[in-house]
This record gives sequence, structure tokens and C-alpha cells, in this order.
Amino acid sequence: MLSSSHLRYRSVTAHRLPAGMLLAALMAAGLAGCATYKPLPLPTQAESASSLSQLQGYAGTTLPLDSVALERLVLLNNPDLRTAHARHQAAQAQRRQDSVLPNPVVGGSIGYLLSGVGDGTAWTASISQDIAALITLKPRREAAKAAADEVDASLLWEQWQTLGKARLLVIGLVEGDRQIQLQQRALDALMQRESRITQQVGKGNLERLTVEPDLSAAADARAAMDDLQRRRLDQQQQLTALLGLKPDVVVPLAPLARAELDVASIDSEAATISRRRPDMVALQLGYQAQDASLRAAVLAQFPPLSIGYDASQDNSHVRNGGPAVSFALPIFDRNQGNIGVARATREQLHQEYVTRLATSRDEVNALLAQYEQLHAQWLALAPVTADAINAAAHARTAWQAGLLDLRSYVDLDVAAINRQIAMIALEQAMLEQQAALELLVGRGMPSSLDQDVIAP
Repeated sequence: MLSSSHLRYRSVTAHRLPAGMLLAALMAAGLAGCATYKPLPLPTQAESASSLSQLQGYAGTTLPLDSVALERLVLLNNPDLRTAHARHQAAQAQRRQDSVLPNPVVGGSIGYLLSGVGDGTAWTASISQDIAALITLKPRREAAKAAADEVDASLLWEQWQTLGKARLLVIGLVEGDRQIQLQQRALDALMQRESRITQQVGKGNLERLTVEPDLSAAADARAAMDDLQRRRLDQQQQLTALLGLKPDVVVPLAPLARAELDVASIDSEAATISRRRPDMVALQLGYQAQDASLRAAVLAQFPPLSIGYDASQDNSHVRNGGPAVSFALPIFDRNQGNIGVARATREQLHQEYVTRLATSRDEVNALLAQYEQLHAQWLALAPVTADAINAAAHARTAWQAGLLDLRSYVDLDVAAINRQIAMIALEQAMLEQQAALELLVGRGMPSSLDQDVIAP
């Protein structure tokens, strides 16, 4: 324990420190917690990855990519998502800013004696704190937290939509390759027939007018192939863009796992959309933030009040001190404008949430109806396609045996191929509907989202 003499020595020593050193010490203490500036120059050039191996998280990934691996790479490397994550940091910084109290206000002055009666230096000192900020602190912190969480939920919804887009592109590419393979078979057969017909027309054995439908069929097959290839290139480039790759990078994809749509499960999950889908959670958090802002605005209508302590000394060494209060008279501004804006905004968000909740269920029901229609069309086409494939197989045997001419055989073979392409198109449409339904009901999302879940 320090003795009284030691305390007196420390007091006297501190008192005798030069004023400049004391001021420097106070300034150093104040600057210790200050932020510093560091420049972040923009790059002169930037480019996308030129191979899959350059992607973040690619190590250990096997080819071809299945849906799980592809979605993981999209989440890690999508340029838009990586840019959007910066909003999380900005929202957290804004949350901290909106949650702090204003600093106490300190004031003071010195009045040197210039003339007249007196033998000392006059001074005044005061310290005060804004009480209104204390009153509104809790709702402001609630609003700041909800607003930051809303940003995180919105980011999660962007991720979810990006994954949905990736799934649709994968379905289009995989099913498109199946269609291209079949269309190539049809084109090869029609081109073979076209070549023989052209030779016969050149020799004068056939009239061009009579074989024009066959030549047109070959031209139509070429146009269909061109359309499929253009569509595939566009989808491939969209997928590479999602992965942050250059457009010419080839992304090998594994075959799709096929499963029947569980309508009962979709209906069950649709009932909990408000707790599962990130955009619905974001709307709820936005509403909570605005509701807290409205409560803060209502509390802020009371006169701004500051409480502190004032002390002074005149030139005759007479000292005064005591509490000080200052407040504004609520004659003109009672914060009614801010309250009206906050209330109207809350009503707007309330209506937006109700509308989104209603339309989301309608969208699910519409997609279910479309899926049922597609499934019925697929069931109707399946036996017809099987019969056409069987007829084409018999026709090939008959043509090889010389019992059927090439023209008839190609017609039957191409007809079977076209029905198979139609079947694949229906299967692709059903897979796309399944992916859209999973996106709408938030399949794969937890039944409730909290801050730990939605933070990137």
C-alpha cells in the first residue's frame, strides 16, 4: 500500500510536469484508438481465370463436375457474389456507427485579467451529455442490427438465385448435349440420303421437284443443329461467367441424377416459405428495422435534453459550480416529419411482405400445374416414341436386307429420332421446373434463419 507521503510526492510531481508534456500525453492517448489511412490503388489490368485449376477451392475436385462440386465453385468464385460480400462489411460498419452513443461535450474558456479590480484569471468549464440519445439508444441498436441482418439475408438470397441459375444452365447443357447427339444422327442420315438423291438428280434418274421434300428435310435438320449448337455455346459462356472463367474454357459436367418430383414435400415446404426463403427473411428483417426506427422517431419527438455540470471562476477567485440543463422548446419541430416518413415506410414494407408471401405461394402452385402438364405429355409420348424406335429398328433390318429403300428407311429413322428429341425436351423442361420449385420453396435452406446462418 502506498503511504500518504508517497501520494503527496506523486501529486506534486504530476503538478510540476510541464503543461506541454501533459497536453502531449493527452493527445497521444486520444490518438491511440484512431483509425489510419492506407491507400488501395486500382489495378491497371484484370482478367478472368483461364482454367478450372485456377479457381478457388478447385484443389481435390474430380472431373467431370457433379452438381455439388459445381455449386461450391460458383459460390467461391462468382464475381458478382464476391463483389456483393463487400456489402456485408459495409453493413456491419454502419451497424456499429448507428449503435454508439454521442460523445460527451466538454467546453471551457479562460479570461485573462486585462484591467479593473481583480487579481486572478477567470475560467469556465463544462461537461454535458445528450440524454435524448440515451432514450433512443435501444430502438436505434435494434434497427441497426436488423438492417445489417437484412443485408446478410439479401446476400444469401443472391447466392441462392445464382445457384438456381447455375442449376438451370447445367440442365440445359447436359440435356442439350443429348439432343445434339440425336440431332447429329438424324442429320447424318438425311445428308447421306441427300447425297445419293443429288447424284441421281444429276444423272437425270430423278426429278428434283419430286425429291424437294427430302432435300428440305436435310436443310431443316442442319438449321435445327445450328440452333442447338448456338444455344449450347451461349449456355456454356453463361456458366463460365458464373464461375469467373474466360468464355472459351470448357467445363465438363457429369450426368444429372434424375428423381421424381415429390409434390407432397413441395407443398409442405411451401407452407414454411416465410421462415425458409432468404428474400422473405430479408423482408422481415427490413420490416423489423423500420419498426424500430419508427419507435426511435417517436421517442425522439420529445425535446432534445442535455444534462451536465458547469463550473467557473471570476477574476476575484470566486468559484461557482452546479448542474446544467439545456433543452429545445418543441414549438415548431416535434419530429412529426420523421415520424410520418418512418410510419409510411413501415406500411410500405408491410404491404410488400404480404404481397410477396401471397405471390410466392401462387408461383409454386403455377409451377406444380405446369409440371403435371409436362409429366402427362411425357407419359403420352413415351409409348409413341418406343413404337417409333421399334419401327426404325425393323426398317434398318429391312433396308440392310434390300427389302426397303433408303428414302423410306431414313424417314422412319428420323421420325424415331425426332420423337426421342421431343422426349428429352420434355424431360429437360421437367428438370427445370423441379429446379425452379426448389428455388421458390427454399429447399435446402434451414427452416429458420438467424444471424449465424445468414452471415457470409
